[in-house]
Amino acid sequence: MKQPKRVLLFNVVPFLLIFFDSSIANGSQYKKVLNFHKFQRNQLHSQYQYAFQSCFSLKSRIQEDSTTMEIKHRDSCSKKTSHDLNKRLQERIILDNDQVQYLQHRIKYLISGEIQTLSDTQTPLSSGTRLEILNYVITLQLGGKNMTVIVDTGSDLTWVQCKPCKVCYHQQEPIFNPSTSLSYQSISCNTSACRSLKEATTNLGACAYNPSTCNYYVSYGDGSYTRGELATETLDIGKARVNNFVFGCGRSNKGLFGSVSGLMGLGKSDLSFVTQTSKVFGGVFSYCLPSTDAGESGSLTLGQNSSVYRNTTPISYTRMVQNPQLSSFYMLNLTGIDVGGVQIDASSGENGILIDSGTVITRLPPSIYKALKAEFVKQFSAFPSAPGFSILNTCFNLSSYKEVNIPTVRLQFEGNAELNVDVNGVFYMVKSDASQACLAFASLMYEDDIAIIGNYQQKNIRIVYDTKQSLVGFAEEKCSF
Repeated sequence: MKQPKRVLLFNVVPFLLIFFDSSIANGSQYKKVLNFHKFQRNQLHSQYQYAFQSCFSLKSRIQEDSTTMEIKHRDSCSKKTSHDLNKRLQERIILDNDQVQYLQHRIKYLISGEIQTLSDTQTPLSSGTRLEILNYVITLQLGGKNMTVIVDTGSDLTWVQCKPCKVCYHQQEPIFNPSTSLSYQSISCNTSACRSLKEATTNLGACAYNPSTCNYYVSYGDGSYTRGELATETLDIGKARVNNFVFGCGRSNKGLFGSVSGLMGLGKSDLSFVTQTSKVFGGVFSYCLPSTDAGESGSLTLGQNSSVYRNTTPISYTRMVQNPQLSSFYMLNLTGIDVGGVQIDASSGENGILIDSGTVITRLPPSIYKALKAEFVKQFSAFPSAPGFSILNTCFNLSSYKEVNIPTVRLQFEGNAELNVDVNGVFYMVKSDASQACLAFASLMYEDDIAIIGNYQQKNIRIVYDTKQSLVGFAEEKCSF
């Protein structure tokens, strides 16, 4: 019989010996050694060192027929003192819950076939600041002007703040001024673009006051919103140019949007960035989301040339779940979760699981989360527990350890595709001293809610979206630009 492997720890616990006896079911004597990640607190602390570096005018490069854009986490560009740190870590989790409620609300409207009108949605669902959640930014050119925007696979309409602005939040770059652009053109109500707002935003275009202008409205689950007119403009990304790009020219925008100019919608509807640029980039994009470390950058690559990726493992692909009612979302078929080599039954059901760059923490149906929690706690039982916080209720006090070994977590999908969660995506630090380190997965409220893969579990993974072949691929990659 194989000897179980010793897993070395430090300080209080000299070593930890854990194995799972798989012989119970089949009567054999084989024992399976669990798989672990090494997790170092010095790396952990570096995630939260907020040295100020600009998140504006981010770089891009051309490689053969693909354009790669530098992508950064907003926290790596923020002026934050250590006094602010714990507050931000905790607020992000609270606000993330608003983001998930917004997505569930939007999905249920789409499934039911009900469409909101502008008058129905003028009252925000709740108070808060959504763009503390949507963390990743890039820089593009609109009408020849640099615009730094949030990237979000869970949204479709790209928008920026525009002059004259009735209500605008503070942004670092100059607000876009349509009157100085020769290529700017308003979109009228009797157009396919105006009608496409129904799918892209779940709100109908508002045309009652001025039929020559199609007005849009997008509300988010935490109370922030953007409102303005639909228009076309010249879009430049790297050396690629897209004429007559449809976007939202925001005249009234509310929310703490972190000084960026707006948002890029990477969904699948007709108004999304991906669909509008498909003739240039073939409907294919990928990203590698970096950590919050100061100076860390990742990349958003537009185009079909996979040779420009820097992945260290082969890309494994799974098909997108085709649901006509949720056609603008990226839905996948989750088939299981592997925790330290132990398999958990985790089918996402007929609707699938949504992969979203705008949600932080992965959400699972209560039954699947309960099984994940039980297995993780079983394998990590040598460490002292800590109180839960908000949606996170599987927490440990790791402040006495400089280094720990934690179970690996793999999300498994139809077609034998796997997302091997990076070591820094397994725990979320509610407190920066590691006295409250929580499993970075949470339970949904109801079994029939749509499961979501958040961006915290997507770090240091090359994720490829091929809308032409309806595939999503995963490969390990140390994110850099």
